Amino acid sequence: MRLNTYLNYGGNCAEAFKFYEEHLGGKIGMMMKHGDMPDPSKVIPGMENAVLHATITIGETLIMASDVPPDRWKPMRSAYLALNLASDADAERLFSLLADGGEVFMPLQETFFASRFAQLRDKFGTSWMLIHEKPMGARP
Repeated sequence: MRLNTYLNYGGNCAEAFKFYEEHLGGKIGMMMKHGDMPDPSKVIPGMENAVLHATITIGETLIMASDVPPDRWKPMRSAYLALNLASDADAERLFSLLADGGEVFMPLQETFFASRFAQLRDKFGTSWMLIHEKPMGARP
């Protein structure tokens, strides 16, 4: 058994995945548009160029996604993609990229458990938690 994350976008799935591929080192595995379906009569009018199904691998994680009609799309709430980073510099660079045009819930900062930690929603509607963890000793 394997558990994967599936995201919905309101018409900008392809743009989001290309951004993540370029800036997060992801690799798009596939991207099929609604208009590529074998039976074009099943395509919702206006959704021909929207993504029907796409996959991207970021690190060792596979994320799947699609576009839904804009009237059904809502920004991600109460769930985050948690991105564990190797350095403060990585956290700062990615925070700057992902926050641009998005909404910051918790600015990038040091916490008791991380040298850098932030929570935000990017311009595509995806919520992110960025973390560069501090080494934590064994608890008594």
